[in-house]
Amino acid sequence: MTASIPGGLPGSATGAGSARSSQEPGPADPARPAGLEHTIARLLTTGTYASIALLVVGVVLMVVNGIGPLSGGPAFDLGRLGPDLVALRPAGFLWLGLLAVVATPTARVAASLVGYARRGERAMTLVAALILFVIAASVALAQALEG
Repeated sequence: MTASIPGGLPGSATGAGSARSSQEPGPADPARPAGLEHTIARLLTTGTYASIALLVVGVVLMVVNGIGPLSGGPAFDLGRLGPDLVALRPAGFLWLGLLAVVATPTARVAASLVGYARRGERAMTLVAALILFVIAASVALAQALEG
């Protein structure tokens, strides 16, 4: 008994096959909209690895300096971030790692906005812009409530 399942090989009972039909665009086909998705995937992967690396360096520096994880830490101060990194203080690496964790999804939305705008997808461009607006408003509100 043979069956033809969409996406599979004709004649395959499970549909599990890797052959492409001649009508499907290949990875090198410029008409295939994989460029934006590939860029976003690279952005998310890079952001995740950078975040992990910075947090690991911060934790290692805490251990080396004998700082316990529950001993509390300094409040976030953007002005101290650079000097803390240069002086190899754990707080600088930990705060930068946390910033990277938060900034990575925001950068993904920004990349989506640019990609959708280039493709001429007005509805999705608007959605991405509104999401960025909500993120920016949240940050501004948090700063106003803190100060």
